[in-house]
Amino acid sequence: MTWVYRLLVNALLLCLWCQAPAWAQETSLVVIGNGKGVPSEMKLPQLKATLRGERLRWPDGSKVTIALLKSNTPIGTTTSRKIYNMSANELNKYWLALVFQGKADAPNFFTSEAELEEFVAQTNGAIGVVSRPPTSGKTILIDGKKTL
Repeated sequence: MTWVYRLLVNALLLCLWCQAPAWAQETSLVVIGNGKGVPSEMKLPQLKATLRGERLRWPDGSKVTIALLKSNTPIGTTTSRKIYNMSANELNKYWLALVFQGKADAPNFFTSEAELEEFVAQTNGAIGVVSRPPTSGKTILIDGKKTL
């Protein structure tokens, strides 16, 4: 029976060891914005307040429109963790509560970065989060950096 226990423990350790590189790999996030209304640089607390729906208008008065990747995508999960400090499920519940209470408009959710980038480029006041700088469009510096 002891050898079965050792075999199971070793198998578990092997599985964990094989998964470690995936856990260690952290996706970088890039914040993009439409040319109208969205500032070219923000501080991290400003970004978080904006993406949490706490800031409804840009300094020029235009409406903030949030674009995010769905929480079942790798970038959506990373965004949930890095910006919102929530799990993907918690983020969905957070937005449902805000919208239900009438405190904010729901973000626009996308399944691909290309769709999100196109939406941000075409929507005044739009801000979004992707994994790489867009080929054309505005990248917003956060605390002077292009990536989070």
